[in-house]
Amino acid sequence: MSTDDVTRPWYLLPVRIDDASQPIDELTEYLRSVARYCSVLVVDGSPPPVFDRNRRAWAPIAGHVAPAPALRSRNGKAHGVNTGMRQVTGDLVIIADDDVRYTREGIEAVVAALAEADVVVPQNHFTPLPWHAVWDSARTLVNRSFAMDYPGTLGVRRAAFAAVGGYDGDVLFENLELIRTMLAAGRAVRSAPHVLVARRPPTARHFLGQRVRQAYDSFAQPGRLAVELAVLPVVVGAVLTGRWWVAVGVAGLVTGVAERGRRRWGGRTVFPARTALAAPLWTTERAVCAWLAVGARLRGGVWYRDGRLRVAANSIRRLRGR
Repeated sequence: MSTDDVTRPWYLLPVRIDDASQPIDELTEYLRSVARYCSVLVVDGSPPPVFDRNRRAWAPIAGHVAPAPALRSRNGKAHGVNTGMRQVTGDLVIIADDDVRYTREGIEAVVAALAEADVVVPQNHFTPLPWHAVWDSARTLVNRSFAMDYPGTLGVRRAAFAAVGGYDGDVLFENLELIRTMLAAGRAVRSAPHVLVARRPPTARHFLGQRVRQAYDSFAQPGRLAVELAVLPVVVGAVLTGRWWVAVGVAGLVTGVAERGRRRWGGRTVFPARTALAAPLWTTERAVCAWLAVGARLRGGVWYRDGRLRVAANSIRRLRGR
């Protein structure tokens, strides 16, 4: 272990690639660029042939380990994070999904914010912006309007993470679970919506397959879920009774809310106007998928890989009780 491994920030990437035909060249080049500023650790849950291919590509630029069997959990990313946070040797750690793309400035901004917090929550934005990324960006803008969006990356202090003993990996909304675990332990969490970090959009097929699962996350936020469940009966009831102005009003309201989120904290630099205009489409989707998520809940939870996950995320009260 070198002195640099202790003093440099760490970049922790939990990843699983099931298909050996999935290219990793672009991700490898990205990790090579990150390694100029951070020590990099990849926790790789891929099956053996893919794991071996990944090791050949990444071992020259990053640590490459498998998730620890003793820390196994149903959420693969949480399994990787709980493993990796026990392996890194520095205190300042950026955890990121494999579609997140930091610049040096973004890394420096998160690391600087960790001087005053145990967890830092930056803001993701999609680039490029195919139609489904525009659609999903509306969700991000609505979140930004009211509070904060939950990205695919966090800055975390290793000492604080170790002090709370890691977090529950048997939940769906694992980033929220990590944040709430820290809050329940009295740790400082700082939202940094001005730190805009790029994220590669999924394929359209993957996007469509995630709609109900993403709606299921709202079970971790009951107030939000209640609003989402109310939209469909209100709008449908209004249309059936000829009160079209109600539907138009809802569309105008959510567009205004999204535009407010776009204008906050420099959002207009990365969110074009069409992302706010997509808010009525996203609201319609969520109004339907929220009810489908209720159906999934009644059947034991939403599908995640090879089984169902019932818990979206634990409440802070429950975590404090533990």
